Amino acid sequence: MTTPTYDTLHAQCAALGTRLFTVTTLDRVHALARRAYTSHPVEYPTAGTKPMTRDSWYEDCIEGRNTFVANTPAGFEKVFFDHELITSMGLGSVINIPVADSDGVVQATVNLLAEAGHYTPDRIAAYQAIVYSHHAEILTAIAAI
Repeated sequence: MTTPTYDTLHAQCAALGTRLFTVTTLDRVHALARRAYTSHPVEYPTAGTKPMTRDSWYEDCIEGRNTFVANTPAGFEKVFFDHELITSMGLGSVINIPVADSDGVVQATVNLLAEAGHYTPDRIAAYQAIVYSHHAEILTAIAAI
């Protein structure tokens, strides 16, 4: 779903070098992750869902509310079932930035992918600052779904 918030986030992240941008919401009732926004609708349509798997990524990013960072395919292939599609697109690094509500419950992740090695500490901080600056708008967009 295109919203001014998601469009702005996408543009700001793309300006820093992100090549694939998605926002995924969490449906705990049905135990599904749902794609709410995508920069690549053919490969990653907004109708896409996947089961919420309680793995190391889930524990760290969703339960721990930490940004997940993998700068090589080896860093994400064990937790992303679609790692072959990701690498076939020439992408080799990823960060997932959790977006939590006022109770600290993660409602969504902002997912950024680029070439291997892209997410340096300085870039991670810049991407987090962008996402955090739109925190309230992201939660409003999620609630409107």
